[in-house]
Amino acid sequence: MTEEDARTVVLVVDDSPDTLAMLTAALERTGAVVLVAIDGLSALALVDRVAPDLVLLDAVMPGIDGFETCRRLKRLPALADVPVVFMTGLKETDRIVEGLEAGGVDYVTKPIVIDELLARIRVHIGNARLSRSARAALDTTGRFLFAADRDGRILWSTPQASRLLGQAIADRHRESYLLPDAVTGWLAARSDGRSEQPTALLPATDGGRPLTLSFVGRMDRNELLLRVSEESGAEGPGALKEKLGVTTREAEVLLWIARGKSNKDIGEILGMSPRTVNKHLEQIYVKLGVENRAAAAAVAVRAMS
Repeated sequence: MTEEDARTVVLVVDDSPDTLAMLTAALERTGAVVLVAIDGLSALALVDRVAPDLVLLDAVMPGIDGFETCRRLKRLPALADVPVVFMTGLKETDRIVEGLEAGGVDYVTKPIVIDELLARIRVHIGNARLSRSARAALDTTGRFLFAADRDGRILWSTPQASRLLGQAIADRHRESYLLPDAVTGWLAARSDGRSEQPTALLPATDGGRPLTLSFVGRMDRNELLLRVSEESGAEGPGALKEKLGVTTREAEVLLWIARGKSNKDIGEILGMSPRTVNKHLEQIYVKLGVENRAAAAAVAVRAMS
């Protein structure tokens, strides 16, 4: 490791005193600061006080195992981008996959080859620092960007995006850093490649405006980059609701009809079935006095112009 590694903090979690002693000695020789925990609960308590740069985590431990420990660590905003490397004697493919799906970035098998482990640590810490630098740059350029996993959990966001999301996400979702159910289906479909729908609508809370979430790209295996923007008063569902006398949900459906989206697309954006979209359309036709989709879209365009 380099002189920069003197600032590196590595958390080693293992229930074996011999393993802890061996890894601590090897890491301290590189100049790293080493924190140790003998089980998952101790590790979770420790990271409340100090955020490590990397976690070496035993897969099999008493109490909560390494997989569950990793999942809990990754729920903490301060640990979202901290690499977790599993240490395991298990060679079954399904357990290795379980570790990666829990949030790990890599694994080493026991008995551990120290030179190989140190090389992996250098790579993962370097990548994590580059990622943090990129996010810091985004923060200072005023970008409305954030990242979420395929289940709708917000991993990080720029200050500008946080402001908009904080206005739109209900308290019960914000406490667990989750996007509302209305958009998680769209996000999962984008992640799995089942949909090419580029945007989703985040419905407004009382007194707020709806937000448009745009899919930017995939940053890694389970980190999706999104852009958030605020619907303008002249072009959003609020204007359609006020001018055309439709409900909020009908206004949202009508907005996407005017933008040329199919019932299937609208269902994915708004988190409803195509059949429900069609029922809203039936009510919209009656309220607008039109007979078909094209006519409804034309009315909506005129109302927003």
